[in-house]
Amino acid sequence: MTRLFFLFSWSIGFAFSLVLFAGEGEAASHLYRVSSGADLQNQVKATAIKVIPAVVSIASTVMVRDQAFSDETLPFGLFKEPPARRQYGQGSGVIVSSDGYIITNNHVVADAVDVEVILADRRQYKGKVVATDPKTDVAVVKINATNLPVAAWGDSSTLAVGEFVLAIGNPLGLSRTVTFGIVSAVGRADVGVADFEDFIQTDAPINPGNSGGALVNVNGELVGINTAIASPTGGSVGVGFAIPSNMARAAMQSLIKTGRVVRGFLGASTQDVSPLLAKIFRLPDVKGAIVTDLQAKGSAERAGLKRSDVVVRFDGRDVMDSGHLRNLVAQSAIGTKHRLDIIRDGKSYQAELVVQEAPRERAKKVQGASATASTAHPLAGVVFDDVTPPLARQMDLSVNSGVVVTDIEEGSLAESSGLQPGDVVLELNRQPVNNFATFQRLADPLKPTDLALLLVNRQGNAMYIPIQGE
Repeated sequence: MTRLFFLFSWSIGFAFSLVLFAGEGEAASHLYRVSSGADLQNQVKATAIKVIPAVVSIASTVMVRDQAFSDETLPFGLFKEPPARRQYGQGSGVIVSSDGYIITNNHVVADAVDVEVILADRRQYKGKVVATDPKTDVAVVKINATNLPVAAWGDSSTLAVGEFVLAIGNPLGLSRTVTFGIVSAVGRADVGVADFEDFIQTDAPINPGNSGGALVNVNGELVGINTAIASPTGGSVGVGFAIPSNMARAAMQSLIKTGRVVRGFLGASTQDVSPLLAKIFRLPDVKGAIVTDLQAKGSAERAGLKRSDVVVRFDGRDVMDSGHLRNLVAQSAIGTKHRLDIIRDGKSYQAELVVQEAPRERAKKVQGASATASTAHPLAGVVFDDVTPPLARQMDLSVNSGVVVTDIEEGSLAESSGLQPGDVVLELNRQPVNNFATFQRLADPLKPTDLALLLVNRQGNAMYIPIQGE
């Protein structure tokens, strides 16, 4: 089974790379043309020469404790906590300004008690961790230096699949390493590295030690921060991931200014569109974000959005899924206005969203569900019960009314469609469900081939689950 690895290692043998970034107003990405193989080679060589001086190495130290152990001098059954010991690691990143700001990954310097930065010319500096953001895996380190070489920022939104890129860092302790490849995909989410994911995927070989290093186009413009690889062994197999420069730059600027990342917040729970849900909601394509719940007085509610609305465009840009919409809103400045194109009951509408600041707590993620197998009735094999206060306490439910799934038959159509014990049914086929009597009245007429579209509350999150009979 393929595993996901961060691109740095907490072992002495691997080196952290950091990449120096240009300051405000540096050149943005632009189209480039290569007329021959020789031209491409010369351009790659020129890019490597240009960016390598901006790539630095970071050695990081954290304090760790081994598992507690028994001690014969202590009474029976007691354990002694071992003393803390130092553990060393190394990885990659980029200087954001000539006066010593460096961008890297959060996982490179998280909990570090000592940070040492080594420039390409082998000068060494003590580094100070300015601030970190685990939700994007971005961190900023500062060194006391001036007139440092920097890499120009690029516009990651212009990246296209097939575009040439270079990965520059210190993989496996080999400093100033350059590898070459293409953009394999953009907009990768659900990789499992951070809360906010919109990764660039590349086949440019990258290995442990590349974390925080630069992903640049052939013009030498920084388009990504290398972060992780998918690999069964921990080595490069041509599947690497980088944080887009636009996301990394926005996070970095907020970290420097406020010490944290200020994000926009939709104020609504959403889920992805499946082929069946696209048919149910009469959508032209299998994309968009379905609104499943609204926060009182949140941005979405103030914009007039309703449950079951499907957001298909944000400021004219297609919304691919719920994660994409979340990222678009999160990267928007607080108080800015944005046009949403939505589909409601098969008809197109527009709404104006004024972005509010996200709450400090970690946002919860809503997953969608699919419908497969068939049974004699779409809901056959499921045991429902009224939600009562005692039952809510017993099952640790977040609501005190409705109908809850208390048991579900293994292999049933409902189970294969994603329904789970503990789900509280709020609607059946867009009709509200307040108690079991109402639910039974709505469910009894369903035939084996009918659709049962459930809106459920699962641990505080609302989501649609379509169960399609055959």
